[in-house]
Amino acid sequence: MDIESVREFALGLHGQVTEDLFAEQWVSWRIADKWFMLMQLDAPEPRVAVKLPPDVAIDLRERYGGVRPAYHMNKRHWSDLYLNELDDAFVKEQITASFRLVASRLPRRTRTLLLLTT
Repeated sequence: MDIESVREFALGLHGQVTEDLFAEQWVSWRIADKWFMLMQLDAPEPRVAVKLPPDVAIDLRERYGGVRPAYHMNKRHWSDLYLNELDDAFVKEQITASFRLVASRLPRRTRTLLLLTT
């Protein structure tokens, strides 16, 4: 999966996903101002960081070489997905899981508003 496909997929998720350049070479995707995916634009290999439950992250890191602790993030909660090492369906599944995890932790009122406006 290439970077542009990842970008389009993330922006197409249910809810009001926003994208912004939050540092010189870092792009974030957010739901209600909470990060669910990050990308370092000048990384040597194309990768995205996603937030996953710690037990899931450990399991995926053990099973897939393309899933590693995220660079410059809390390694317990964030994992890098190396796009050239993982199939597209798997990458989409993990991005969706990250989105759902972050959305599930938003206040109920915010979740309700997001569902009503989409």
